[in-house]
Amino acid sequence: MDNKEASEAINALSSPPSSADTSISTSQNMDNQETSEAIDALSLAASSSNPSISTSQMSLEEKFKIVRSIGEECIQEDELMNLLAKKPQPVCYDGFEPSGRMHIAQGVLKALNVNKLTSAGCKVKIWIADWFAQLNNKMGGDLKKIEVVGQYLIEIWKAVGMNLEGGQVEFLWSSKEINSRAHEYWPLVMDIARRNKLPRILRCCQIMGRSEQDELTAAQIFYPCMQCADIFFLKADICQLGMDQRKVNVLAREYCDDIKRKNKPIILSHHMLPGLQEGQEKMSKSDPSSSIYMEDEEADVNLKIKKAFCPPKVVEKNPCLEYIKYIVLPWFYEFKIERSAENGGDKTYKNFEELAADYESGNLHPADLKPALSKAINKILQPVRDHFKNDQKAKDLMKRVKSFKVTR
Repeated sequence: MDNKEASEAINALSSPPSSADTSISTSQNMDNQETSEAIDALSLAASSSNPSISTSQMSLEEKFKIVRSIGEECIQEDELMNLLAKKPQPVCYDGFEPSGRMHIAQGVLKALNVNKLTSAGCKVKIWIADWFAQLNNKMGGDLKKIEVVGQYLIEIWKAVGMNLEGGQVEFLWSSKEINSRAHEYWPLVMDIARRNKLPRILRCCQIMGRSEQDELTAAQIFYPCMQCADIFFLKADICQLGMDQRKVNVLAREYCDDIKRKNKPIILSHHMLPGLQEGQEKMSKSDPSSSIYMEDEEADVNLKIKKAFCPPKVVEKNPCLEYIKYIVLPWFYEFKIERSAENGGDKTYKNFEELAADYESGNLHPADLKPALSKAINKILQPVRDHFKNDQKAKDLMKRVKSFKVTR
């Protein structure tokens, strides 16, 4: 496939907006507190009423602020602004391997991000990467078990409050979609593989939870080429994935350069929550103490938070504070501390900056913060617990998933 053929094939798959001759300036500056409050107000208003009406009433700058707020990094901001200006309903791609029980970052954080995107008028395609989980030896490579896990994860997102009304969120199983359009998918994968040297592909191994030093199977080497192809196959304008997926998203932009394609997928990489124990850069499904699962009982949550790493007066790399910043405050728009008068009395924080300042100065102690954090998380998770207790299908799925052995 030469450059022209590849570009034409991708253009047939995709429907990107026409590029603007000049980039729209994105130099509006607000301080962190004002930006956070504005975004919360905008996304809350959009999700609480008819989405199409709310979105039509938003200015371009308002849409940009909501969408941009999801990413710890955006490549590139001017391209994002132009996309929102030119395309009424941009397509956002997110995906996951059905690989075990769902932790709170995958459950709550994804629901928050998806709801923000749909409130700004985006369509979100969630790629249930069952074939990818098999390639990566998840659930021992048993596709039937992987499918059960995928169904369980969808049940959780429904229960926690992901906005699935109006058809703006679509769950797509990779095996079914690829099989139905194999004539489009595999030539694209092969072209991406042909244009990249092995060291470049190996640098993407982080997307599978692997390192370049790991002994990889041939299937795992093929995996990045397929994930890169997914972006074009799904006609994605925005890749909305975690920072750990950044390298393969950049590979997709490099591929656009190779085939002379002007409109590149925009990368919007969200923050990765750390594990609860000291030195854990990310949560691990194979280590129950490192994360809170979406269907954990109240006592489990209380115990895990009680044992969590939370050094006094230390804000950086403090997992308890990260939970508050990225989950509790975006969910409730406040964080309430309840304590005795001699310890400072009750206090409600409306933004993270104020909370961090109090914690760093010692005015807020871990012994007061942790119970408040446990209470907030339990309140978020209660609808999920109720769903898995009262819905027979969900109950059966969870029982089966808990019986599966998690494999790497």
